[in-house]
Amino acid sequence: MKKILIPVIAFVFLLSSCAEEKKKINESIVEIPSDSVSVEVEKPKVSFYQYEDAPEYPDAILELFTPLGNQVFKPGKVPFEFNIKNYPFEEQGDKNFKLFNILNGGDPTGFYAPIFQRELTEGSYRVVAYLVDKDGLALKNFGNYVDRDFQVGDSRPFPYSAEPYLALNYPRNQQRYAPGEEVIIDFLVVGGDMQLDGLLVEVQANDFSYQVDHMAPILISNLPAGVYQVEVSLKRNSGNDLDGPFSQVNKTIIVE
Repeated sequence: MKKILIPVIAFVFLLSSCAEEKKKINESIVEIPSDSVSVEVEKPKVSFYQYEDAPEYPDAILELFTPLGNQVFKPGKVPFEFNIKNYPFEEQGDKNFKLFNILNGGDPTGFYAPIFQRELTEGSYRVVAYLVDKDGLALKNFGNYVDRDFQVGDSRPFPYSAEPYLALNYPRNQQRYAPGEEVIIDFLVVGGDMQLDGLLVEVQANDFSYQVDHMAPILISNLPAGVYQVEVSLKRNSGNDLDGPFSQVNKTIIVE
């Protein structure tokens, strides 16, 4: 699996440089357990938080013309055709990906054009496509993203479910972070509204956990060096898990 590191580092440092101008919300500070051997140096506290920020391109529209819902394709090259409105998709000289696709909860893949093909084997697929802002974070207003189920080869559709589910833009699997770098959990709740539907997103990074009811990037600062299993789950306010196959996403990250 390819590691997408350079654009990640770029937007993380850009986001960090602007942090002083933004207001932190939903902050939770976690004490790191002390070692059995007493030490003089105080360990930094792990902090989870979001930023209060106005979204970019609130009127951007992403439409998906192909595939159609539950359309069936032969194994091989599957066509995708999008239409993009109210968004600077083809700015001259801009080499950053602005359109991303997630297939079946995997890592996102970026595209430079709204019409392309993907080599796919037999199976049932759910695509979530979305636009991103200048920092590479997913746009989260209604119309900024779209989802669709389709099949390749002799495969059955996913069982019908009206439950909302997650799409995870960041982190990417096996993503590496430099010491002191913020970890960003950038997610979309697809097919539901967190407030109206009484939903929570819970992040578990090894022994550290955090919950929010607001769809905005979650930042984690001061994670100690190590390998972390990051589990992002969509739950009811009651704490009950959702039943859908994409209500939980797991990624491994490394803090160096």
